[in-house]
Amino acid sequence: MNKLLDNIFWASLTGPHAKYSSGTGDARRYAIGFSPIVGFPDVEHPNFAALTPFCEPGEHFYCDGWTGPAPEGWRIEAEATMYRMVWDAPALLAEEALDAIPLGPEHAQQAFDLAMLTKPGPFGLRTPELGEYFGYFEDGRLVAMAGERMAAEGLREISGVCTHPDFQGRGYARKLMAKLVYRQLMRGETPFLHVMRNNEGAHGLYLKMGFRDYKETPVRVVCRV
Repeated sequence: MNKLLDNIFWASLTGPHAKYSSGTGDARRYAIGFSPIVGFPDVEHPNFAALTPFCEPGEHFYCDGWTGPAPEGWRIEAEATMYRMVWDAPALLAEEALDAIPLGPEHAQQAFDLAMLTKPGPFGLRTPELGEYFGYFEDGRLVAMAGERMAAEGLREISGVCTHPDFQGRGYARKLMAKLVYRQLMRGETPFLHVMRNNEGAHGLYLKMGFRDYKETPVRVVCRV
């Protein structure tokens, strides 16, 4: 498991989500419409030349584990660090958020709009197709959601956790995450997630819920020029 978690982007793009990706044995990306994430077998020495033919000029992508200079034909637009966290607590006794609504294709635009407003991380219009997504609605409007993104053998990522600013403080995020944790554990999967280092509130919540820091890793947004 540790080896998969160390390079989870690549493990997902070449494993369960290979059908949602394009690239070669040296570099892969999620297909257009999914989360703009790229992966490499060697994260410290990424082969961007192998990735370039599968990307359009102006496209932006997230990558992790790499701190070198920008390769030819690419520009670094943002960089920070994030925590990769993994579940490290007993199984939950019951499923929460039984009143949450499963999100389907008919909710894709609302999910995308909420993600663009709240910025939970790389998200595309088709990202909810990568796993289970649940949300809370007010008067037909999606106001909170959480779901699943990357996957590898025995591992499942919780992602897209966000709440509209007008509806924060109601515990929606915690309940939706607990629901996903329960369902993943019942399937024999180990939940994991990512959170930016400067998001102290979310990081603290995840620690209290039962996640632990697995590693802190560099994360960058790069653009093909």
